[in-house]
Amino acid sequence: MAYNLCKISSYWLMLISVVSFPTGIWMGSVDYSLYLEWWVTSLSSCNIVMAVVVDWVALIFFSFVFFISSNVMYYSVDYMHSDSEIVRFAWLVLLFVVSMMLLIFSPNFISILLGWDGLGLVSYCLVIYYQNVRSFSAGMITVLSNRIGDVFILLGISLMVSWGGWNILSFGLVGPVSCWGWVVLFSLIAAMTSSAQIPFSAWLPAAMAAPTPVSALVHSSTLVTAGVYLMIRFNEMLLSSVMFSSVLLILSTLTMFMAGICANFETDLKKVVALSTLSQLGLMMMSLSMGYVMLAYFHLLTHALFKALLFMCAGAVIHASGESQDIRLMGGLSYYMPIVCVSMNIANLALCGFPFLAGFYSKDIMVEVSLGGSENLVIVVLLMLSVGLTAFYSFRLSFYSMWGSSRMSFGGVMDGGGHMNKGIILLGSFAIFGGSYLSWLLLPVCSISVIGMMDKMLILIMVMLGVYLGMMINWNDYGVIRYFGTMFGGMWFLPYVSGQVSGLFFVKLGSLSFKVNDYGWGECLGGEGAYNTLTNFSSMNQRVQTNSLKIYLASFLLLAGFGFGVLVFWLHSLMKM
Repeated sequence: MAYNLCKISSYWLMLISVVSFPTGIWMGSVDYSLYLEWWVTSLSSCNIVMAVVVDWVALIFFSFVFFISSNVMYYSVDYMHSDSEIVRFAWLVLLFVVSMMLLIFSPNFISILLGWDGLGLVSYCLVIYYQNVRSFSAGMITVLSNRIGDVFILLGISLMVSWGGWNILSFGLVGPVSCWGWVVLFSLIAAMTSSAQIPFSAWLPAAMAAPTPVSALVHSSTLVTAGVYLMIRFNEMLLSSVMFSSVLLILSTLTMFMAGICANFETDLKKVVALSTLSQLGLMMMSLSMGYVMLAYFHLLTHALFKALLFMCAGAVIHASGESQDIRLMGGLSYYMPIVCVSMNIANLALCGFPFLAGFYSKDIMVEVSLGGSENLVIVVLLMLSVGLTAFYSFRLSFYSMWGSSRMSFGGVMDGGGHMNKGIILLGSFAIFGGSYLSWLLLPVCSISVIGMMDKMLILIMVMLGVYLGMMINWNDYGVIRYFGTMFGGMWFLPYVSGQVSGLFFVKLGSLSFKVNDYGWGECLGGEGAYNTLTNFSSMNQRVQTNSLKIYLASFLLLAGFGFGVLVFWLHSLMKM
């Protein structure tokens, strides 16, 4: 029954994807879009409506999300076959897809928040799917990082009350000008938290505690791309502010460079792939900040294809390696798993931008226009270094896992089951042909980038230089490199800043509060202190009630003194009268 749920949902998702994609192409060709609005209620002068916008941008991305979700569900039939909670897994994945669908088609800030919250909460449930301390810690940093985005979306909703509505399509047409900049800033921070840009990058590798099919879905077309898609929808708002665009350009370039360096120090297979996702997200955000919105959208689609393929191949390798994720213990898998090996190499080459694969048509154009459009030399240098580092960690990943000699026993290891192989082969074919097909559909005929021969050769030079530096860092034993490896391999200490350091402050604050309140004043005023007070009072009362002549005499003297005082006061009052 559980496996039938995965299969049936996979078929339905594929059917919806097959219908949505040509519909989106048709809507784009005739420049047609559909806007539906359902009035819910009104609050003072604000109309609360449930709006849906159906255009070619939303439909094509929607079809890609459902296509990858279909492959993931079909892949999970074999990958999760020994899991007793596969029904819970399937429903969580479907709920995740529905939340993403709500985010894609919504032009309203309130309904965007509903989809955003749905993605964050369901991702938390999926990250802690395996019940252990590591998963709980990863789930906590994931959900708290994404809650930052929720807070800023809520702030944007509160500011947009002055517009009389929360529709992002009316940006710049209504409302005071002073609110526009704040709404852009809040939307930008929310997108950066979802897409894990610096300084919110620590949660992305930590989210690898989730099952591998979930990682394939999250890192290709759903949670991490939600921020990029939100900025594509907000591109007019973003480009209206030069300052915010410049800040996003700097942070996205640093994120791309940082992820490329960290991936060369990482030995966990899934974390290497996750850091490659972070690098590509930085490239998309950089393209958005420079105004190349369509190129960012194009790369968003092609990246979804080869990144889902790469994660599914990584899952097959982990599945065959006895759930081991250390690439240093792998090697020689090409003999045992030829289909997975070929597909993984295709995905890695597409990630590098190898000619005529899916990643080439988007990544190469993005790098070329960035060379021609950026006037900042530091940005250009970091971009070139990031391209070289991407080439190195891609080949490093293939070398450790697929090539070379075997470093562990692989008795009985073979390609994954039929469902895993079919999903991998289907995505592999799209990773080969999808880029060229999408370029014919999305890019204008006359959209070319003219750069000099030196700039064109600079890309190749930086790729080779990045490979050489990566080889030196990984294969040579230099003390200085090992020293810097602590910082570079640890994501520039971002996990400590966002996790351990800030968490340690609150842990110490809680410990101090526990000692002062619970063990200190709490015990003095309540608990042990109240017990001692009541005990003393009860003991004194018990002594009073014993038939002692001294107590009776003292009581008589007190009462007599009190009565004598009252009598004197009364006589004094009479004499005054």
